[in-house]
Amino acid sequence: MFAGLRTPAPPGWSRWLVPPAALSVHLAIGQAYAWSVFKPPLESSLGLSGTASAVPFQLAIVMLGLSAAFGGTLVERHGPRWAMTVSAVCFTSGFLVASLGAATRQYWVVVLGYGCVGGIGLGIGYISPVSTLIKWFPDRPGMATGIAIMGFGGGALIAAPWTARLLDAFGRDSPGIAKTFLAMGAGYAVFMAFGVLLVRLPPPDWTPPGAPPVSGDLSASGPRVSARAALRTPQFWCLWVVLCTNVSAGIGILEKAAPMITDFFAGTPAPVSAGAAAGFVGLLSLANMLGRFVWSSASDLVGRKRIYRLYLGAGALMYLLIALNGNSSKTLFIACAAVILSFYGGGFATVPAYLKDLFGVHQVGAIHGRLLTAWSLAGIVGPLIVNAVADAGKAAGRTGTALYGTSFLVMIGLLAVGFVANELVRPVHPRHHEPPAPAPRAVPAAPEGAAP
Repeated sequence: MFAGLRTPAPPGWSRWLVPPAALSVHLAIGQAYAWSVFKPPLESSLGLSGTASAVPFQLAIVMLGLSAAFGGTLVERHGPRWAMTVSAVCFTSGFLVASLGAATRQYWVVVLGYGCVGGIGLGIGYISPVSTLIKWFPDRPGMATGIAIMGFGGGALIAAPWTARLLDAFGRDSPGIAKTFLAMGAGYAVFMAFGVLLVRLPPPDWTPPGAPPVSGDLSASGPRVSARAALRTPQFWCLWVVLCTNVSAGIGILEKAAPMITDFFAGTPAPVSAGAAAGFVGLLSLANMLGRFVWSSASDLVGRKRIYRLYLGAGALMYLLIALNGNSSKTLFIACAAVILSFYGGGFATVPAYLKDLFGVHQVGAIHGRLLTAWSLAGIVGPLIVNAVADAGKAAGRTGTALYGTSFLVMIGLLAVGFVANELVRPVHPRHHEPPAPAPRAVPAAPEGAAP
């Protein structure tokens, strides 16, 4: 049934065609990071609180982690084209269902469409190219996954202004929101089809240009740990905590970015307009996107554990600077938020290479999918902390920076926990390794720039 979607690359296929294919899917599903642009019109048109308007986003992230966990093995079995096809169908269908919910003013339908159906598309789409990229780029895994995964972080750079313009054109009431969902679903369906058509698996005997022949010796080919065995190692659960805390700290800002910057500087001589708030969301998306490429590429040079020390330690410092300086400097607030989001994105892009270092490439896609359940929890915890504290503050009559101080301190604590977990990561004990696979026959590789 899926044979036609598991097409291997023909002779002469350039591996540099695979990252653009991955980018086309990740740039589309990265729209999730622009959800905060939908929050104000949904709240005003449907009478929702900030906590309630976050539910579609939170459910989407929960479904992302769950579908990635259950779908990781299927991706390994059926290949990236199958996964990208499933992702495109689910993600775009989610917009269509959400459009129906907005048109009928049935918020639960919006939640079902965007959060549940679209969230499945997020999870399958997110992991669809990861193991394939690592197989094509075993010599530069951090850079390769960074190129693709930066698309997920950069999706809001496209989606935030696009959403704002569509809402301005169609209206910020329920019919206008419905038309916006519908237009975005159609647009993303076309865009994601590019990745489905272009992605390919490497031949089983393929080696990168200039690489030595693959050895059957375990010490030369690296660890070989199955997904089942990985779940029994402390390394997996330490990384689970690292990812969960780093994501919680970043996603708390990202989900509420537009209303947060508006609240932070309300009542100051330079308040933030709705258009400027959407621009702030786009800026955070840019930081998220660049962090995924820059920091993950740096991890190829300095190592994964050291780069996570930067994400977690310096991230806590950025939160502390915001908490101490309040709304005294808009530049400082924006700069610190951008750095936090660059670390947030870098953490996502670096973790597949971290897993490859610890467990090998054998079932890295399936292991990565299971690890993303940490994202599911973080997708609830981060927005819940920020929104619940802000809603409680508003009920108590507080405004401005007083709405967020407590939640920022909680984020500092979470990052400290993640820092300790990262320090506990050690190489996986050989008892968890599987026997090495037979050495494949090495064949000459096509030149780096060869065309298909």
